[in-house]
Amino acid sequence: MKVVVDTNVLVVANGKAPHASQDCILACIEEIEKVYRTENLIILDDAWHILKEYRNNLRDEGEPGLGDAFLKWILQNRSNSRRCEQVHITPLPGGSFSEFPQEESLAGFDPSDHKFVAVNRAHPHNPPILNAVDTDWWRFRHSLQRHGIEIVFVCPDAMPAGS
Repeated sequence: MKVVVDTNVLVVANGKAPHASQDCILACIEEIEKVYRTENLIILDDAWHILKEYRNNLRDEGEPGLGDAFLKWILQNRSNSRRCEQVHITPLPGGSFSEFPQEESLAGFDPSDHKFVAVNRAHPHNPPILNAVDTDWWRFRHSLQRHGIEIVFVCPDAMPAGS
């Protein structure tokens, strides 16, 4: 399986999201382990937009949390085509990307998450995007799904009820 991993999954796995439940932390750990302990592939962009965000939120020395260890693993394996695939995304002025759907219903979607959507759309298989506790993905899920973007809510209990 190929996946795009939002930074919040790694932060939660590190235990650094106070609003994440213990079940959510364990679910994030399980999803991360599926990527680097199996034959799953992580999908990144070739200009390090995602890796820069990871590095701003995690420690690339690999310690002390599993999210940190995952970042170190990515840095060691980003050129290994059996573990990681990289796609090209095209930055636009203002922080978005040409691959992000230009649709009014997505106007309020967090610009810092545009890179994950752009990577999904640039990849020929449109791999699912893993999200843990970022409710923005939940609020915009229907608009994103209309564009073929699959979001895996690793912590569905962290999403708003009734929406």
